[in-house]
Amino acid sequence: MSSSHPDEMGLERNAANFAALSPLGFIERAAAVHPHRLAVIHGDRRQTWLQTCERSRRLASALVAAGIARGDTVAAMLSNTPEMIEAHFGVPMAGAVLNALNTRLDADAIAFMLEHGEAKAILVDREFSATIAQALAQIKRPILVIDVDDTEYAGAGSRIGQHAYEAFIAAGDSQYLWQPPADEWDAIALNYTSGTTGNPKGVVYHHRGAYLNAVCNLLTWAMPHHSVYLWTLPMFHCNGWCFPWAIAANAGTHVCLRRVDAALIFQLIREHKVTHYCGAPIVHTTLINASDELREGISHRVRAMVAGAAPPASMIEGMERIGIDLTHVYGLTEVYGPAAVCERQPEWADLDVGERASRNSRQGVRYLLQDGMSVMDPDTMTPVPADGETMGELMFRGNITMKGYLKNPTATAQAFAGGWFHSGDLAVMHPDGYAKIKDRSKDIIISGGENISSIEVEDVLTRHPAVLLAAVVAQPEEKWGESPCAFVELKPAATVGEAELLAWCRERLARFKAPRRVIFGPLPRTSTGKIQKFVLRQQARSASAIDT
Repeated sequence: MSSSHPDEMGLERNAANFAALSPLGFIERAAAVHPHRLAVIHGDRRQTWLQTCERSRRLASALVAAGIARGDTVAAMLSNTPEMIEAHFGVPMAGAVLNALNTRLDADAIAFMLEHGEAKAILVDREFSATIAQALAQIKRPILVIDVDDTEYAGAGSRIGQHAYEAFIAAGDSQYLWQPPADEWDAIALNYTSGTTGNPKGVVYHHRGAYLNAVCNLLTWAMPHHSVYLWTLPMFHCNGWCFPWAIAANAGTHVCLRRVDAALIFQLIREHKVTHYCGAPIVHTTLINASDELREGISHRVRAMVAGAAPPASMIEGMERIGIDLTHVYGLTEVYGPAAVCERQPEWADLDVGERASRNSRQGVRYLLQDGMSVMDPDTMTPVPADGETMGELMFRGNITMKGYLKNPTATAQAFAGGWFHSGDLAVMHPDGYAKIKDRSKDIIISGGENISSIEVEDVLTRHPAVLLAAVVAQPEEKWGESPCAFVELKPAATVGEAELLAWCRERLARFKAPRRVIFGPLPRTSTGKIQKFVLRQQARSASAIDT
């Protein structure tokens, strides 16, 4: 690269003064500086950082020997196990791209992803062997299948591949000299969006973004060296928000967890002195509503991150009550998971708990290493007034943003229109520069020409002592066009009637914002805990049609 100033002639980029950013170097440093420090806990299994690095190198070496080339896709249908951590390093060490698959998807969805991403190999946990076998039956080209048999899993399933994981990596070289990416813009991971309508889109991450977001996680959370991180968040979700790489940079300890279970989570927190965990709102709600006995013996401070739907203030209050320090982050698959944080100001500590929770429930400000975040009019691409009332679309730009959608230039161009990534979330900007999401653009309810934020109504509903979860969608109405319809999941053993909840809302909301109907029952969720509002919208339309 030539210098732009005549006095800098001969000061070109070279191997001594420039290296492509990649999170793969984090595990090499952890293994060199802290070789005997505990890296992974999984049941009775323990691995040091040196062992984990060597196993990752063996995986890379074995993949290359099996014909995997630079730029090839290697899929993984794995739970939160040591092998999934190793895949986050071993697959890109081979120059390949990791496609972590959602373990709760059906065979048809998995088959689409394997075909669209052109996977050349796949790592398969025995628990998901039947789904993968059905998916592979739909694919006409050969895919190398490597079986992973987790000792912590005792359920159904069989081996379907050509290799067993342990035998496969045993043939690899523990000192394999992998090459860093030639360009930090090279792809490191492929993640698919949820695809609630039509086929999901393949989001491509680069090494630079993965490196920066991993570092940003540590800075945002002020994580001390050697933190103990519990895997309540699926590693298939935005590559675990880049925490497989972040914990290596931290030389911390991964505590693996196959499923979210309140009793087991509190047991692991107590036994291993877990310091940090992440999760969707449903994870934190589960812990808040667990019995007090499960939390006995936990005397240290635990820090948690929540993302997904905007957390109601009642959740933030609940986490304070059980002694967990909650940080609210916001993001999407397209921005590597979290790219914004509700960074707390010291003076908020003097506010009463309700006002403090209200401040903390905002989506906040950009991550330190994300270049830009704004609430803008999507038509004029100008920022909305910072008045806390004028709605616009929340947008990002910078290094922690995807390369684009795989094989979908039209969707990529739409997402990046005007030089910003369009999130699709409607938000306001407060005078202090903190953004607050009001709704997804597709979820806003327009009743008689007035915009109603479903999030605002849901927040009121979840403050009722009997309500565990609430989701509000639009239902058709002849007079007003649309009106709010509430779906409510009650806490165990709790009882409340529709009339009482409607009255509760009317006392706390403008009349036109209050729901017209409440439907009780379990709420449909995605594998990452997000409520499937498209399902609820269909139910609301059906219920409205019956009324008429």
